[in-house]
Amino acid sequence: MSFAWPWQYSFPPFFTLQPNGETRQKQLSAWCALALAYSQQHRLPAMTVREAQDIPLFANHRLQRNLEWLDKNKTSFLIMWKRPEEWGKLIYQWVSRNGLTNSVFTLYELASGDDTENEEFHGLDEATLLRALQALQQEHKAEIITLDDGRGVKFF
Repeated sequence: MSFAWPWQYSFPPFFTLQPNGETRQKQLSAWCALALAYSQQHRLPAMTVREAQDIPLFANHRLQRNLEWLDKNKTSFLIMWKRPEEWGKLIYQWVSRNGLTNSVFTLYELASGDDTENEEFHGLDEATLLRALQALQQEHKAEIITLDDGRGVKFF
């Protein structure tokens, strides 16, 4: 499935920080929506600076525009197209729907197991998965536990 680029992507000023505050706010909102939509469709939860410079989201070769990095000390960034609480809600709905409360799962089973293959959270990276489970833990719906071979979670 190809990505549907918004009209701004073909508009050179979109790639230059706008000086007018109101225009800049609209520009940043559009960039945020674009980055989240692209990342979600391509299932990109994180990337390095090197990777980012090579993907069309941050390198429009037709316009000869590229992302300009402001903080050179950063080497990667996290992209979240859902808040941890939203991922947690999806996971807990799956647990409840399948009668799996009071069950223990490894993080691998949740993110990569056969039972979650048709779920939106299947394939979720570990950092985002942990944030989602921490959100559930705050709601007393889960407890993150340490297992012999890694981390797991018990749902309540």
